[in-house]
Amino acid sequence: MAKSRIEDIVYPLAQPIAEKNGCELVDIEFKKESNNWFLRIFIDKEEGVTIDDCEAVSKEISDELDRVDPIQHSYFLEVSSPGLDRPLKKEKDFIKNIGRRIEVKLYKAINGAKLLTGVLEGYKDGDIIMTLDSGERLELEKKKIALVRLAIDF
Repeated sequence: MAKSRIEDIVYPLAQPIAEKNGCELVDIEFKKESNNWFLRIFIDKEEGVTIDDCEAVSKEISDELDRVDPIQHSYFLEVSSPGLDRPLKKEKDFIKNIGRRIEVKLYKAINGAKLLTGVLEGYKDGDIIMTLDSGERLELEKKKIALVRLAIDF
């Protein structure tokens, strides 16, 4: 079964379980690493995800996956927080983070740079508006963006 098909099947199974446990389902990833397959489910909540949250959601999702059995071969299930540098993918991720610093990786360089950092100013139909650290304001089309994530300043 194709990777995206697994993710499409697992999402509606996992979302109500995450919500029931007070969490938001952020992302699902099904990928092969070396000789093993991994189903990774990323959850989050405003005050941060605890090990207990991950354990509770993991147990319930594992039970539901055993019941539905959408994956025909063996895999490892991991439930975790998306981390501080999580990618922004959904419209609500962008809206929630307007005013925060982001890193944008581009498919093709703009002015010699494929990595841009600055403040997320807006989001519309997949396009983002940002003010670069240099002060320049840019509107980037979704098709030019490989990845957007929160910038981590140390």
